[in-house]
Amino acid sequence: MGRNQNMVDIKFSNDTPPSEILSWSIEKYYPRIAIASSFSVEDTVIIDMATQIQPNLKIFYINTGFQFKETDNVKEALKKKRNLNLIEYSPLLSIEEQTLKYGPKLYDRNPDVCCKLRKVEPIRRALQEVDAWITGLRRDQATTRQKLEVVELDYKGDGKPLTKINPLTYWTKKEVWNYIQNNKLPYNTLYDQGYMSIGCKPCTRPVQQGEDERTGRWTGKGKTECGIHTFLKTEKSEN
Repeated sequence: MGRNQNMVDIKFSNDTPPSEILSWSIEKYYPRIAIASSFSVEDTVIIDMATQIQPNLKIFYINTGFQFKETDNVKEALKKKRNLNLIEYSPLLSIEEQTLKYGPKLYDRNPDVCCKLRKVEPIRRALQEVDAWITGLRRDQATTRQKLEVVELDYKGDGKPLTKINPLTYWTKKEVWNYIQNNKLPYNTLYDQGYMSIGCKPCTRPVQQGEDERTGRWTGKGKTECGIHTFLKTEKSEN
């Protein structure tokens, strides 16, 4: 565990530029490092910065089968702009197979199980290939992320340590959008319709003024996280 734990002990100040954090991360871990992307505006910022440092950096994308067509559109636009080294992972079960096994509309009846099948399990497979991963998480996205650190420790499915790097921890929504606009980057047009956090189509709605960015996810289900950024922290104790 030594290498990963030592990396977690490194602290970045709240004014350290994300590009500097990315340079450090890539220098330490490449090629055993990847970006996990859902093609949010935060992920687009990370991808743009990181691929200027290392154009061949791996980018993982989980194709749940329930994504908006607008998400696919921005994915294709960014692939064309940056010639991304994009690797797509899909759930082990197709939507039809999942329906046969678990019944219809699992996302409505038991969203935790649906997220585990369609998001957490595929990302587990993807992360077996790396020692560190980069996300677009920010502290001010939701109350569940207010204690986010730039460098954190996760665990893979086999219990091995995994360094998690969040270069945008201290950035605000305004800073993210300024970067998108100043660099003329493509973005998901659902943002223009009031969506602030975009996941699977059945579980995502526009956000009302004054709500957390992630309030539009799983409305009425008592959850704001799919499990990718919470479940991995428990992997060690389960093995």
